[in-house]
Amino acid sequence: MKKSFLFLLTALVFGCVAASGQYVSNPYPRTISVTGTAEQELVPDEIYVQVELKEYEQKGAAKMPLETIRRQFLSTVRALGIPDSLVSIASYDGYNGNDWWEDRKRRNEVLLASVTYRLKLRSSTQLNALADRLDPKGTHNFQVAQVSHSRITELRRALKIAAVKAAREKAQYLAEAAGATIGDIVTINENSDGANGPIWMQPNMMSNTVLKSGGGGAEDATDFQKIKLKFEVAAVFALK
Repeated sequence: MKKSFLFLLTALVFGCVAASGQYVSNPYPRTISVTGTAEQELVPDEIYVQVELKEYEQKGAAKMPLETIRRQFLSTVRALGIPDSLVSIASYDGYNGNDWWEDRKRRNEVLLASVTYRLKLRSSTQLNALADRLDPKGTHNFQVAQVSHSRITELRRALKIAAVKAAREKAQYLAEAAGATIGDIVTINENSDGANGPIWMQPNMMSNTVLKSGGGGAEDATDFQKIKLKFEVAAVFALK
């Protein structure tokens, strides 16, 4: 009986030791969670424009052929210093032999071909110069399709780094207010990425970083709405 009791006691002790060996303690029992943001406004220096050229009828004469309109347009573009590498054809609408065209031909309707060019400009000054020199009769449509910035990838990276630094700064002064200091970073989560609408500063955002507009803007580009970038991260720091 005594031997059986000693055996059970020994097994119980070894079982407790084994169980304690499997327990994993939390390496960060005390943490602080914060967010950090960084934002910036950019003046676009990449302006993508679409220009649709179309044949038109001339009073008392044959219609103006698309080839003539197209050649005049490309000559104007080159005269403004816009290289051919920044000009491409977005679409072409002509006598393609489909049923719609054939039906109009049978009714002796005038068929007008068109072509749409896509250009990459660098400023509103260049855009205005192009608009002033376009043939009003041969230009059927003219619009800004997209704006961007030549350094947007680089600036996005810088903003993400600034957002992380802002989160660390906020965690530091909040921890100090509670009589503690921050230690290792536990987690970082990226909450937003990309261009945003107008950003309104709130009182609880005063600890975050706001980068001034920079990065080389386009000359005389105040007509364009600025590109607004905003990035936010959620970070958890250990407390010491």
